[in-house]
Amino acid sequence: MVNFHSINPSDQQLFSNQEAPVVDENLISNRMQITDDLQKLLEILPEQIRSSVEQHPQRDSLIEVVMDLGRFPEVRFPGKAEYLSDIPVTQEQLNYCVERVGHFSGDNRAGIERTLHRISAIRNRPGEIIGLTCRVGRAIFGTIGMIRDLVETGQSILMLGRPGVGKTTALREIARVLADDLHKRVVIIDTSNEIAGDGDIPHPAIGRARRMQVARPELQHQVMIEAVENHMPEVIVIDEIGTELEALAARTIAERGVQLVGTAHGNQIENLIKNPTLSDLVGGIQAVTLGDDEARRRGSQKTVLERKAPPTFEIAVEMLERQRWVIHESVSDTVDELLRSRQPNPQVRMVDDTGKVMITREFPSAPVATPPNRNVLSSSMTRPNGWRSSGQMKPLSRQAPERTSENRYFEQLLDQSWQQQDGLGSGMRMPGPNGEDLPLHVYPYGVSRHQLEQVIRVLNLPVVLTKDLDSADAVLGLRSHVKNHGKLRSIAKARQVPIHAVKASTIPQITRALRHLLDMDDPSMPDEADLRLFTESGTEDEIEALEEARLAVEQIVIPKGQPVELLPRSPKVRKMQHELVEHYRLKSDSFGDEPNRRLRIYPA
Repeated sequence: MVNFHSINPSDQQLFSNQEAPVVDENLISNRMQITDDLQKLLEILPEQIRSSVEQHPQRDSLIEVVMDLGRFPEVRFPGKAEYLSDIPVTQEQLNYCVERVGHFSGDNRAGIERTLHRISAIRNRPGEIIGLTCRVGRAIFGTIGMIRDLVETGQSILMLGRPGVGKTTALREIARVLADDLHKRVVIIDTSNEIAGDGDIPHPAIGRARRMQVARPELQHQVMIEAVENHMPEVIVIDEIGTELEALAARTIAERGVQLVGTAHGNQIENLIKNPTLSDLVGGIQAVTLGDDEARRRGSQKTVLERKAPPTFEIAVEMLERQRWVIHESVSDTVDELLRSRQPNPQVRMVDDTGKVMITREFPSAPVATPPNRNVLSSSMTRPNGWRSSGQMKPLSRQAPERTSENRYFEQLLDQSWQQQDGLGSGMRMPGPNGEDLPLHVYPYGVSRHQLEQVIRVLNLPVVLTKDLDSADAVLGLRSHVKNHGKLRSIAKARQVPIHAVKASTIPQITRALRHLLDMDDPSMPDEADLRLFTESGTEDEIEALEEARLAVEQIVIPKGQPVELLPRSPKVRKMQHELVEHYRLKSDSFGDEPNRRLRIYPA
């Protein structure tokens, strides 16, 4: 028998919790010891099935034994399953097993006393047991070395993952470490006796943690509240939060200052966001109607989804594999990013064969601005005295006259829910066309952020979008929005931030505006149309249609001054062709009926 108290994870060399921009490798003594009491599970099996399992060469890696009435007995191992014999299971064999296990509760689960094994039943309509799944329960010590630093913070932790990935095993080990090593008062809500085993005496694998059993699964939320009110826990451990009442009970516990460690149904945080029953665990989701100006500024619809409360669990762990976990250190930030259709930036922790824990970050696929080729920019980049240093305001481009009436309240410029990461870090910065540093920080107002990011990415421009007007080098806004907001102009003037207005939020106008801000527009050099600017998904059909329009413009319309009709296209593709024609400062029209509606390009 393994001495459950001889393993002290505190002597492991734990990795630092510092954020690593790329990769941070740290060593950890990932010593794992396993106890499974496998013989006690085999003793409840009929003689013929038990002998076959005992003689199997992969017996030590057994996951479960499946017995269904009238079918061959089956054993399952990691990655494969096989039949034990060609003799079907009989009702007598099933009854033999049922007589040797504990009582089946309301969730059709039973156990073997003082073990972690789980026996689950399948019943027919009259309620008779016609199938059994005998799952091996193992206490594995050393499984939480990857996240021990998170456990010690005292923050609530939510474990997610597919069935069989090891959520309950990790939960059991977390409870033991919190109780034995960190000396906290830990109470386990053990609904199916899966964490601490069957019987009145809990399994030694949970250490000094206490266990409260649940009479029926539907009463789990009541026992959760009872644990807080009666036993003064510092930590509550819950397995399989699956109902709205249990989610509400978890929030009540968290609001009382008790650390929560639990698991929920779902593989990733996205699953919880889409699950109305459990979405409260990550803060809950509500629909918010934006004002017209705010919706234009965000470039979104008027009705958007937002998080309505702080999450119950501050940290989430997605257990993708047994040795590869994704860590969301701030659930609130992750949920906000996902609701705005942006990829979060989680931490990934992996353990290799030598026991090393590698920490990496999966950066989102956002455009990264890099300094341009100096030969492309004009010599004005090197002017030493810019508008910021001289205190002179750069003339407003296409700006309407100043409004005299300012009786309208100016909408809040800094949208706190826009969790976009600004800046490029502490890399080298270059002087801009007016003496400011590059990359150029641009505050978008009413212009589509998606189109801005597409232009920055494709043209590799040294531009960063910012949500902070104080740190902006320029404002890029729609002309109709800018002229209707005298407050914006007055604030920009006070902060000496120039405003560049565009007539419409289109790719060509955004491209010309950014190149103008960077002093890269040279009238003597014709613009080259990069087709990647005008396509969304980059499919073969879109590229073919844009290439057709480009050749028509460059080979017929411009040199010969003749109009050209293109082939019929879908409305989405025609919109891209219109934007490409606008890039050349030409006019185009759609004519004809669907599905033969097509583009006609006119000379200047």
